[in-house]
Amino acid sequence: MRILIVEDDLEAAEAMERGLSEAGFECVRAADGQAGLEASRAGVFNVMIVDRMMPRMDGVELVETLRREGNATPVLFLSALGEVGDRVTGLQAGADDYLVKPYAFVELIARVEALARRRETGSVQTLLRVGDLEMDLIGRTVRRQGQDIDLQPREFQLLEFLMRHAGQSVTRTMLLEKVWEYHFDPQTNVIDVHVSRLRSKIDKGFDKAMLQTVRGAGYRLEA
Repeated sequence: MRILIVEDDLEAAEAMERGLSEAGFECVRAADGQAGLEASRAGVFNVMIVDRMMPRMDGVELVETLRREGNATPVLFLSALGEVGDRVTGLQAGADDYLVKPYAFVELIARVEALARRRETGSVQTLLRVGDLEMDLIGRTVRRQGQDIDLQPREFQLLEFLMRHAGQSVTRTMLLEKVWEYHFDPQTNVIDVHVSRLRSKIDKGFDKAMLQTVRGAGYRLEA
């Protein structure tokens, strides 16, 4: 499970990451609200833990921006602001839960797990977004900077997998098993061919290339 921690207090963020990692979570840290927004656009997370008071962009503004952009990732506010009005403001901004500092770490983990379960059993995510690239899983459409991108079915499956693992290195073996459902390497260049075609469609004509080759590892989709 991937957790995005948006916290400007370095000591608090490090302690939280250490505890969550020991509990088996994969953590990514962002040092302020703007960095948190950029990280949320670049990757896919199961839950976000967000502080209320941060430089550049506070937690409320961050969550409001996420919801306007269609990002439905569950958000847990973690804040020293614990008055009823503070909690109501956070929840009205679009947060899913609110925990007041100081907190018991076992409660933090329980709330994170509850939010993740709620998402899994709730509505299915139908829109994926990485940077300026969007995929509509219902309409089976892909757009970048508002421009429609026509993909073949296998190219669509390949891009969906890469978007769900945005920011991570994806190996050939992973692609063979998850996209082509091969459980062995058939010594084929099918992946290279499809990646090349996909790259030409989503990157050609745009300022920044998103589909990167990771030497000796595989591929990575970056915002």
